[in-house]
Amino acid sequence: MTSRTPSINLIKPWLIQNRWIIALGVFCLIVVDFFQLIIPRIIKHAVDQLTLYHITAGDLMRYGLYMAGIAVVMGVFRYLWRRCLIGMSRQVEEGLRNRLFRHIQTLSATYFDHVKTGDIMAHATNDIMHIRMAVGMGVVALTDAVVMGAAAIGFMLYIHVQLTAYVIVPMPLIVLGTRFFSKKMHQRYQDVQASFSSLTEVVRESIAGIRIIKAHNTLDTEIRRTEVASQHYIGQNLRLIRITSALFPMMVFFSNISLALVLFFGGQKTILNEISPGDFVAFISYIGLLTWPMMAMGWVINLIQRGKASLDRIDQIMATLPDIRDCPSPVFLPHPAGRIRLDRVSFSYNALNRSKSINALTDICIDLKPGEFLGIAGPPGSGKSTLLNLIPRIYDVTSGQILLDDTPVQNIRISDLRDCMAVMPQEPFLFAGTIRDNIVLGKPGISDNTILKAADQAAIRHTILSFPNGLDTLVGEKGVILSGGQKQRIALARCLIHSPAVLILDDPISQVDMETGQAIMETIQKRVGQTTLILVSHRLSAIRRADRIVILDNGRISESGTHADLMALNGYYARTSHLQEMEAQLDAR
Repeated sequence: MTSRTPSINLIKPWLIQNRWIIALGVFCLIVVDFFQLIIPRIIKHAVDQLTLYHITAGDLMRYGLYMAGIAVVMGVFRYLWRRCLIGMSRQVEEGLRNRLFRHIQTLSATYFDHVKTGDIMAHATNDIMHIRMAVGMGVVALTDAVVMGAAAIGFMLYIHVQLTAYVIVPMPLIVLGTRFFSKKMHQRYQDVQASFSSLTEVVRESIAGIRIIKAHNTLDTEIRRTEVASQHYIGQNLRLIRITSALFPMMVFFSNISLALVLFFGGQKTILNEISPGDFVAFISYIGLLTWPMMAMGWVINLIQRGKASLDRIDQIMATLPDIRDCPSPVFLPHPAGRIRLDRVSFSYNALNRSKSINALTDICIDLKPGEFLGIAGPPGSGKSTLLNLIPRIYDVTSGQILLDDTPVQNIRISDLRDCMAVMPQEPFLFAGTIRDNIVLGKPGISDNTILKAADQAAIRHTILSFPNGLDTLVGEKGVILSGGQKQRIALARCLIHSPAVLILDDPISQVDMETGQAIMETIQKRVGQTTLILVSHRLSAIRRADRIVILDNGRISESGTHADLMALNGYYARTSHLQEMEAQLDAR
């Protein structure tokens, strides 16, 4: 669901907040332009006196001091406008990037199911950089183009109206040419940015999967894939350059036409004494000053088109509303007991697109009292992890409802719902910080003793203390220095450090040995009675003592009951249990 608003509204708050700084920066820029326009007047007087031989060394010194003083003043005011305008653009960049990141954090899991990480990275880096350039240097170039261009023409009119007309003749052609090019530039900038997103994603994926690439010896394949993405990016840039490379030469060409006309007609008028040599030199100087505004206008169009294309791309993200959000009047549960009830729950991935939807769960009914232990098992792809994701509203149900303490979870404020739960996913994720950071996960005020106690419950304490830096050991990107089992136990400690009303664990002992897994399960089961426990495991010994066990098959509950009930049914649970017991006996020999 989207709600489009004008893209400029994205940066409007920072422009309003910095309006006085922008005004000061523009004022300083105009002062610099004004003094630049004074310099040709000084040159005019010096040349006129030189041609008449009425100048002295003192006069030359005075003119030189005038120009040196102007240079100092221009330097001071140039520093001020750069500090104001460029500094303001950096604040816009920072604010927009932070706002984009905050918004991305609110988006639902379904958004990230179809958007590439490389796209988001390109938005947060390249696109925002182009917006910053449009806001900062775009204002500078536009002010120069308008103020200096108009003032230069004014001074030229003061010197000679007819010569000024020769200078202005090519300007309508510049306007028409600029309008023609700008229409083509916007779409091509969009194509360049989209291509950059694809290239970023290819590079990110190759770096993230470097160990798999090396293990399977697919280096050449990845290099070719990157080369293809890079060539496509170059191709899109070349299409854009065909436009931009024609725009600037067009500006210079028409400027040189103006200069040629002035040299021809202005030279004649100087010979005929209609204008003085000083006026002629000053007039040519003003043409030189006018060349930059004419080129600046092309640069402004370049910057604005690139910035607008980037702003449109970011606007598409900012206009995307999360599928999962708080209801208008959410219910507050201060101390939830932990009763979980699933009432005829069904779920389909891509439910909005029925032709591509995948039914993951159908007609699931479970009633779990506070403090009970629910075990979930089933073959791969049966919907176990999907079911766990529905309870904390990582995804929302397609039909039916899930209730916490008889309140539909859609009516509970999302932050309150997730605060009362601790969830461990099937694939544990570690951040590139320390072990301490990964266990406390940003929650302040947790002592080392509490952290080590949770680590002990997850059977990882001795491993942590064996590292030279203990809890301060850096785990690297995605916990690269740790084994799969160590990462899994640190992620488990992250859940056990709190006392949630509901503890949801997805296969928490899949990557540890039998002895360690048994020790972890004994610790977890001690929480039964005080915490509602929902545990998925392929090791049926882990859920043997559950108050209720459900077996999922193709998204439906095929078996349900206690361990004894399911063994008596002689179905999937009983067969799998016998096989695992036989494997354990063989391993023990």
